[in-house]
Amino acid sequence: MAVVDLKSQIIQLIQLQTIDSEIYVLKTEKELRPKEIQAIDASFEEKKKHLASLEENLLNLQKQRKEKELELASREEGTKRLETQLYQLKTNKEYQTMLQQIQDAKADASVIEDQILGFLEQTDKIKNDVSQEKQRLQEEEKVAEGQKRNIQDRIKEIDERIAQLEAQRKQITPGLDKKVLTQYERILLNRDALAIVSVKGNSCQGCNMFVPPQVINLIRMYEHIITCEVCNRILYIENGGT
Repeated sequence: MAVVDLKSQIIQLIQLQTIDSEIYVLKTEKELRPKEIQAIDASFEEKKKHLASLEENLLNLQKQRKEKELELASREEGTKRLETQLYQLKTNKEYQTMLQQIQDAKADASVIEDQILGFLEQTDKIKNDVSQEKQRLQEEEKVAEGQKRNIQDRIKEIDERIAQLEAQRKQITPGLDKKVLTQYERILLNRDALAIVSVKGNSCQGCNMFVPPQVINLIRMYEHIITCEVCNRILYIENGGT
């Protein structure tokens, strides 16, 4: 492809590539940033689930304790009724039988009281765990919000930098031959934003494949745009090939 002052065109393409490479890196980073925010949110939600589990356990313990307290009250009421009836009995056998029932009822009540005490101890422990977990979550939420703000600030910085680079790009592209620019941008799109590379030590710096001496001579002649036979990127010799 014959162009006017191809050497100048190549120099401008190299400048454009520097800009496009930075744009590519920045856009790639920007794409990843929302995922970081999602990961922070997901991690925090998991920690909230742990707190919710603790609170659920606390409610269950309080419910069980309440049920035992009602059961204890019912048994104590029953014991009182038995004690009231005790002195109305006429035979010693009836008296002894009732007395045994009262003792059994009091023993059962004692077991329930121990269970209630156990629930109280567990409740106090979980209440303390819930309190500590809430405090820890508040602190971690502040940290998470700070991390998210930093990420959002970084996204804003990236957008500002990309805008600057796009402006620089617009200063260069008008000076490029339309066909040269079209070829460059097609390669840029298909080769991970790397369209023009240098040749060093007979190696293409895009794919590291061997570049024959005759091809290097063609590059130095600046008569046509020369591309790598393997990766199809535009080739140039640093320092103008001298």
